[in-house]
Amino acid sequence: MNSFITLFQAAIAFGTVILFGCVGEILTERAGNLNLGVPGIMYLGGIASLASVFIYEGSTDSPSKILCVIIAMVSAFIASALGGLIYAFLTISLKANQNVCGLTLTIFGGGVANFFGGSLNTLAGRFEAVSVPVTSAAFRTNIPGISNAGTIGKLFFSYGFMVYLAIAIAIIVHIFLHHTRRGLNLRTVGESPQTADAAGINVDRNKYLAICIGAGISGFGGVYYVMDYIKGTWANDGSIEKLGWLAVALVIFTTWKSSHAVWGSYLFGLLYWMYYYIPGLTRRSQELFKMLPYVVTLLVLIVNSLRSGKDKQPPKSLGLAYFREER
Repeated sequence: MNSFITLFQAAIAFGTVILFGCVGEILTERAGNLNLGVPGIMYLGGIASLASVFIYEGSTDSPSKILCVIIAMVSAFIASALGGLIYAFLTISLKANQNVCGLTLTIFGGGVANFFGGSLNTLAGRFEAVSVPVTSAAFRTNIPGISNAGTIGKLFFSYGFMVYLAIAIAIIVHIFLHHTRRGLNLRTVGESPQTADAAGINVDRNKYLAICIGAGISGFGGVYYVMDYIKGTWANDGSIEKLGWLAVALVIFTTWKSSHAVWGSYLFGLLYWMYYYIPGLTRRSQELFKMLPYVVTLLVLIVNSLRSGKDKQPPKSLGLAYFREER
């Protein structure tokens, strides 16, 4: 039973990182833009949060936990949204290729983050890694009195607040896209920008907002990874990039529905960490088990391609630039 609880907790923690990235990318792709820069955006969110609270914690003897959380979240959202704004300008205003711009953003975000991460480690001390213990403790604080209340408490209430924030954002995005007029307008832009434009919907504005807000949400994945998952430090091991690509794969797995992203992300986490709890596996077998999330995504993609259901397909204008003069 203890092994199951540990595996479940690992799946929730792992899944939360990619849940933020997935929900942000779903919002972007629903507007018709394929942003492969999710890993880079998560990098920007992670390093912006770490750098800002490192400066704040170092400037006072008694940093406020609430202020630490606010600074980290706001800094991450702004940095990630700016990354999304760069991508939006290139692909919407300049009509640049979306795939190339997204991949470039991933390389750019990773380079910037690792450069400043290394610089922060240098500032922290020659033989020490950068650390923000007050902020990390605030992000990892459990619900008091409930987190240790038996098996149920350990399974569902032994996490920091960002786990529940990720679920809430996924639900809000689902309600927005499927039960509001603005959400319908956004989905219309993603399906047929020509029709949306003819109906008086501002295509460019909807795309810009969806991309920037979606990038800001994706950036929270970087915050959670840095502040909660690795406890307020910085690692140049490429883990954020791997998780970012898993988030992109999860978008396909969930068929562009943020409500499905909740359970899908935790399933990815379960599949990814399952090898650790199966006895007798060799190193090579472990690497095969780590491929399971991607294999499952491919299977889902194949199954969906064999179905004719419209709700299982991506937005029709996904990845295509809109030229208004050709309407």
